[in-house]
Amino acid sequence: MSSKKPERMCIACRTMMDKTELFRIVMSPEGEISIDRNGKKPGRGAYLCKSELCYKNALKSKALSRAFKAPISGEILQSMEVLYGSNS
Repeated sequence: MSSKKPERMCIACRTMMDKTELFRIVMSPEGEISIDRNGKKPGRGAYLCKSELCYKNALKSKALSRAFKAPISGEILQSMEVLYGSNS
């Protein structure tokens, strides 16, 4: 019997995917927002496709700010641009 892999929804395109195919951004209980590379940090998580198009759509629609009900710092946005290899 095969075990079911956990799926999460991308906040930009709303597509359900395997958790390993998405980036996790997390807001800690202290309110600090960071990129969770291992998927183990405590706090509220939001998932985003590894596609640059989804990243750009999330920025345009302010999906991350909505998910956390808080503004996203420039430092996090710069870290995400490095992740996506984007110049936007």
